[in-house]
Amino acid sequence: MAADQIKQVRRFNRTVAERVGVLQDHYLDGTRPYGQARLLWQIGDGETHDVRSVRARLGLDSGYASRLLRALERDGLVTVETHAEDRRVRTVRLTEAGWRERTQLDARSDALAASLLDPLDAKQRDRLLAAMEEVERLLTASTVSLDVLDPDHPDAVHCLRGFTDELGALFGFDPANSLLPDPGELRTPRGLFLVARLHGEPVGAAGLKLPADAPAEVKRLWVSPRARGLGLAKRILTTLEQQAVSHGRDLVRLDTNKALAAAIHLYRTNGYTEIPAFNDEPYAHHWFEKRLPATA
Repeated sequence: MAADQIKQVRRFNRTVAERVGVLQDHYLDGTRPYGQARLLWQIGDGETHDVRSVRARLGLDSGYASRLLRALERDGLVTVETHAEDRRVRTVRLTEAGWRERTQLDARSDALAASLLDPLDAKQRDRLLAAMEEVERLLTASTVSLDVLDPDHPDAVHCLRGFTDELGALFGFDPANSLLPDPGELRTPRGLFLVARLHGEPVGAAGLKLPADAPAEVKRLWVSPRARGLGLAKRILTTLEQQAVSHGRDLVRLDTNKALAAAIHLYRTNGYTEIPAFNDEPYAHHWFEKRLPATA
């Protein structure tokens, strides 16, 4: 990564921090700093939240999140309780006073947004908004984590269920009729299962089979609709290719259904060549392979 790229990112960060006022003790001329205000806003969607999910969404460590919550609780803005069914879990919700302050925070946030746009002419506003949308999309993409999990892990199961449900609605996919890999084929040393998480929530996955007597094979690549447009499918595919190389493989294969046009386009534009059928998967219409360089 080039040094001038790092400098540009740092300049951008400083400009945004100064312009939106996060350096002030009292964010948006309110009564509290930005961290407390952001947490208050995140909690205030009308639901009771698991504290762990709030921490994951905001990327906060447990100690800092606890200090922020204690400050809000001390001011009577939130109620933190132990979950009725699991005493290991803490929940948080806004009080009436919290709702009033969140309403004020929304109004002041709207005013700040307007102040960013007001000095600009119509063309400049369009440029700024388009740039903001692009930056938001790319920053969101950069927050996605990829982890190798056991295929029986709840996040892996969630993704496999999403894959099955979506394909079932699209073309009647029934896992009972498919050549589904045995979970053992997606565990070391016979394979692996990769899960993508956004703000701690599973949003995509794929498996990689590593049979001793055949090429590596990508299985069940899926990205949640809410995470599409982030380049995640390509990132998952590339990571699986790198994993295959790290396990000494130089060839990877996969199959797909004709209804999955986006997937077919992904494979073709990332160096996969269509080949004759190498399995009897009843839902497959296309079979692909890719020769992997040693430095994939």
